[in-house]
Amino acid sequence: MTASPAPETEPNTHAPGRAPDPDPAIDPLTTLIRHTTDNGVSWITLNRPEAMNALTWEQRERVIALLGEASADPDVRAVVITAVGKGFCAGADLRGAPATAGQERVAGDVARTIKRGAQRLVSAVLDCEKPVIAAVNGTAAGIGAHLAFACDLVIAAEHARFIEVFVRRGLVPDGGGAYLLPRLIGPQRAKELMFFGDAVPAADAERMGLVNRVVPVEELEKAAREWAERLAVGPTRAIALTKQLVNASLEADRATAFAAEAAAQEINMTTADAREGVASFVEHRTPTYRGH
Repeated sequence: MTASPAPETEPNTHAPGRAPDPDPAIDPLTTLIRHTTDNGVSWITLNRPEAMNALTWEQRERVIALLGEASADPDVRAVVITAVGKGFCAGADLRGAPATAGQERVAGDVARTIKRGAQRLVSAVLDCEKPVIAAVNGTAAGIGAHLAFACDLVIAAEHARFIEVFVRRGLVPDGGGAYLLPRLIGPQRAKELMFFGDAVPAADAERMGLVNRVVPVEELEKAAREWAERLAVGPTRAIALTKQLVNASLEADRATAFAAEAAAQEINMTTADAREGVASFVEHRTPTYRGH
């Protein structure tokens, strides 16, 4: 829940520049969290490099809102979360939280802050109805690491690192870390990362199963764009239902998972893309999916 210190200097990289920065005089937040849509892909770019992209309360709320908008917008068919500068996200910056000066802390305040903050951010990624790719350009620490791990696919630059920084500050992991990591790499490996708080290089993260692909930093945008645009021309509702099935299966018994699978197939067969997929198979041609 606390902001992590800026990690050591690493090679610099920049997120895709698909549109000019908004005028900060109009809304500074739109500059700190850039947003563009390109070829059906919503690009959410953390742009506070001087703070290693540590997220303030307002910035976190904007990311949550953009993920919600992506779910509701039929023209958005995939999402990429990335960042500018030397770090992906150094954690939470509580200096941007609503003012509480002079207020006495009461029982439940901390739990409420976590539920309304870091957990909502991770849930927004997990619940997004479009596939979400993390393009990790540098160090991801604390909630920054959990933001990446919540994404459906993770591509990391070679110099990127992932740090469960909480234990270094005497804190319990938040933002869903103790939920996400065991499901990705198993309980024992998750405990190792959380107990020691060691930095995990991208190559090691890939071997563990935390990262799908590691690429040279100069190829990060290209790799993320290729995957995102492949997803964006796919059967969007089928992918959304598949995401829901996989995420829910981790808590479900076999009977529940099989029932959910059958229900998802029933729902999906009502979509135009499912009909197109079947027709293209019969007609021996490449399908053209419209996302509905």
